[in-house]
Amino acid sequence: MKVLVVGSGGREHAIIWKLLQSPKVSYVYCAPGNGGIRQMAECVDIKADDIEGLCQFAKKHKIDLTVVGPELPLSLGIVDVFEKEGLRIFGPRKNAAIIESSKAFAKDFMQKYGIPTAQYKIYEDATKAKEQIDSFGFPVVIKADGLAAGKGVIIADTKEEAIKTIDMVMRDRHFGQAGDKVVIEEFLQGKEASILAFVDGKTAVPMVSAQDYKRTYDGDLGLNTGGMGAISPAPHYDEKVATDVMEEIIKPTVEAMKRENRPYKGVLYFGLMITKDGPKVIEYNCRFGDPETEAVLLRLESDLVEIMEAVLDEKLHEMDIEWSENAAMCVVMASGGYPVSFEKGYEIKGLENAEQGIVFHAGTKYIDGKIVTDGGRVLIFSALGKTLDEARAIVYADMEKVNFKDCHYRRDVGLIR
Repeated sequence: MKVLVVGSGGREHAIIWKLLQSPKVSYVYCAPGNGGIRQMAECVDIKADDIEGLCQFAKKHKIDLTVVGPELPLSLGIVDVFEKEGLRIFGPRKNAAIIESSKAFAKDFMQKYGIPTAQYKIYEDATKAKEQIDSFGFPVVIKADGLAAGKGVIIADTKEEAIKTIDMVMRDRHFGQAGDKVVIEEFLQGKEASILAFVDGKTAVPMVSAQDYKRTYDGDLGLNTGGMGAISPAPHYDEKVATDVMEEIIKPTVEAMKRENRPYKGVLYFGLMITKDGPKVIEYNCRFGDPETEAVLLRLESDLVEIMEAVLDEKLHEMDIEWSENAAMCVVMASGGYPVSFEKGYEIKGLENAEQGIVFHAGTKYIDGKIVTDGGRVLIFSALGKTLDEARAIVYADMEKVNFKDCHYRRDVGLIR
């Protein structure tokens, strides 16, 4: 079968790497792809949000399965458009992708159906938000309502920081229309975990757990990013927590989406905080998490294509999905200045020497025979090991052999647990 993967990051590179392990796959296209993906798949110069262009390409090339990586095309309704044309596509429809594209919708949805989450209020007026900011206590979490490429969540430690953040989001329009509304919520204390689940509209099958590292610098310091690394399994996600999450969060979410006439098909991501009062939802994502995918998919032993087909055909309950007992880990090598401002176009050196693990490309470009930087998160170094320490040793040994100007990465991924 011919497969089209939509997107250009490390997540898409990892998905393609896994899809190519299936005997069912004969050829993979990626739109638009990147400098590393081109070594595995044919890159097509169509942007991920060019829904009509992608649909025409899929029809012309008789694509058997399209897999959507990023949230933006899902929120724009790519699945609805493909389905109308009779094309098979993996991901939620627009009315289900709202679970990520509107944080206000997600919070009201959780409150309505009793799904545990942080206390919150939604504001459309910056002055009112600032007047009431004291009522949440500090630190406080401020979220732009819409999509902001993983950077729309700010934790403000003081009132001064909170007021500046509200102005940045709502008045200065730092995230554009995503800041029309803000969600302000209590800061939850506990241990984070990420759970990705395959969902076919009725049945949900969780993947192995992960924990990601969102802050820019060692010691969990600096701004929130799209993620600087991840480990799997999450150290604090034991069997009891897994059972609680399944019964109190995953099943109720899938059932409630069905009740809302928004049946969810695809991968549903649950960002969780394991608090003293039990697990609570920090956020939902309507797709594979990034960088969790670059760790979790290393542990998948079943055929990813067969799983995706079972989701589309609503036969997930018939699948027995197998996972490796080994630990996995990934670390992001980013451009200096990320997640704020950074330069592009620096040559990446030493990639041929990173041979122990797997290097997924996130923000790279192939120009004149060279791989150069083309984004904030540039490379993701991933490895599988019998223990987390073994995987960690492989990842950092590979990272020492690769560099580009002003490159930056955390050196404590896997140590803070």
